[in-house]
Amino acid sequence: MVAHLSALLGALVSSSHGGGFACFVGPLIVWLIKKDSMPFVNDQAKEALNFNLSVAITTLALVFLSAITFGIGLIIAIPMWVVIGVGWLVSTIVAAVKANDGVRYRYPFTLRLIK
Repeated sequence: MVAHLSALLGALVSSSHGGGFACFVGPLIVWLIKKDSMPFVNDQAKEALNFNLSVAITTLALVFLSAITFGIGLIIAIPMWVVIGVGWLVSTIVAAVKANDGVRYRYPFTLRLIK
């Protein structure tokens, strides 16, 4: 549960200057510390890390789209950021509740970068 909720904390801490891009730091720390000693935490921290990296990559891609189109891409990017943000928040809370119940949760639309 801590791995999932640490993403919320990372996003809150970095939201004023970094746009919430540090959302993957908490799950990364939990995964690095507990990956060898606790198999369930290893699985869920990896899942949270992969999901938050996927969200960060998607958000950066939308920033890049906006930059190369000199702001015209914001017509697409702003609504997508809202959808991604709400989906991220809901998915993170659901994952934390499931992990607290001892159920392995799989985030939707996640790139499995860390295996």
